[in-house]
Amino acid sequence: MKVTNTLSGKKEEFLPAGSEVRMYVCGVTPYSDAHLGHAMSYIIFDVVRRYLKFRGYKVKFVQNVTDIDDKIIDRANKLGISTRELAEKFTQSYFEDMQSLNVAPADVNPRATQEIPGMLEMIKGLVDRGYAYPSGGSVYFRVRHVPDYGKLSHRTLDAMKAGARIEPGEEKEDPMDFVLWKAAKPGEPSWDSPWGAGRPGWHIECSVMSLKYLGNTLDIHGGGQDLVFPHHENEMAQSESYTGQPFVKYWMHNGLVQLGGEKMSKSLGNFMTIKDLLKKYSADAIRIFVLSSHYRSPLTYSEEILSAAEKGADRLRQVIQSAGKAGKSGESMNPEPYRQRFIEAMDDDFNSAQAVAVLFDLARDINHAEETGMDTSQARVAFKELSEILGLTLKLTEREETPLDIRQLERLLADTAELAREKGLTIDIAAGGALDVNTVMDLLVSVRQHVRKARQFQLADNIRNKLAELGIAIEDTPQGTVWKRRR
Repeated sequence: MKVTNTLSGKKEEFLPAGSEVRMYVCGVTPYSDAHLGHAMSYIIFDVVRRYLKFRGYKVKFVQNVTDIDDKIIDRANKLGISTRELAEKFTQSYFEDMQSLNVAPADVNPRATQEIPGMLEMIKGLVDRGYAYPSGGSVYFRVRHVPDYGKLSHRTLDAMKAGARIEPGEEKEDPMDFVLWKAAKPGEPSWDSPWGAGRPGWHIECSVMSLKYLGNTLDIHGGGQDLVFPHHENEMAQSESYTGQPFVKYWMHNGLVQLGGEKMSKSLGNFMTIKDLLKKYSADAIRIFVLSSHYRSPLTYSEEILSAAEKGADRLRQVIQSAGKAGKSGESMNPEPYRQRFIEAMDDDFNSAQAVAVLFDLARDINHAEETGMDTSQARVAFKELSEILGLTLKLTEREETPLDIRQLERLLADTAELAREKGLTIDIAAGGALDVNTVMDLLVSVRQHVRKARQFQLADNIRNKLAELGIAIEDTPQGTVWKRRR
């Protein structure tokens, strides 16, 4: 397996320290509903985790919740509620969103406010080692005490200093120094510390929680590219200064969702919440949309692309939902070439775009194989296995789960044939064997094509409209007419 490591900027062989992969991904700051940008990152790392397990690794996965933060305090004050109430509300909302997207829960979800003692211990250790200093009730980290600071973001300290500034109320030795402990302000939540009442800085929490639950050196640390600097750069500086050991073997950063040429974010107000998206699209469609691009590439949101992803999900669902036909030719479809292509794609820096393409190829070839009488039972097992690695459920929506009434379809078929005969058209609606929904629908599609060729467009439209009332959509494509259940 090869993984692109942000630290080296190169694709490296994946060699975890032990049989259990220690994996940490930065979590949410719960002050409003999660959006598509969150969905992108957490779907990607969910698939990384699933694939590692498929490849035989045990994985311990930790994801924090930043439940105290400037934004949480500001939003809670505007709403007139406590920070705890606000954070709890949107933390639960986030967990619900992840469940809806079939993102597996983390093994541990530590919350910043519950890890204050560990943060105080680490900050004291950094002060004792000379890497940090108290000032004005706050504690700051001395960036210039770390000779290789900037190695993750590939920046020099002098270049970074050009844009640095000291905010009002800060008493730093150097503009580049960052806060580990913030002195309390009137009306804000605070905790006691050796330096006075205050609350933790943003970066310290992830170091403390990852070290506590995963040890001094992580195998994988993930997050969005917008976290490389300053968050992950500072995490690494303070962690390695505290432990004296490398903090992370493989830094993985996903691209960002773009909307109108800008990064999708809560602060910019240009975001689509996961809840709003799930009102229009299935979780499978959202996952296909995300996974059809390489995780390090930017992802451009558009209604057209998500609609195409939904149609793709429908094609995959048809493989799962169809019972399949017993093999008559004596031949069996071999799924191994597809499984190997899938593995090769994912082994190459988790290239989910190619893996998704393999899944669609397998779906198409299963359908073709069945048409020629081949046994596809093993291919279907492989299809389900690969779908699950990508986190696709391929379940029917609530409306799709409602059985179609074959009697209504048969009645529509008979009525259409009678109307056609009145117009001088002869239509054969006989079918061999027992009638099922698929057979009747195939006959209706055939009848509709026949009357369209005869330029009886009103009759063809009547078929479409009656099917729409039954929750069935007819779509004319270059490859022919297809039908599907509507949402």
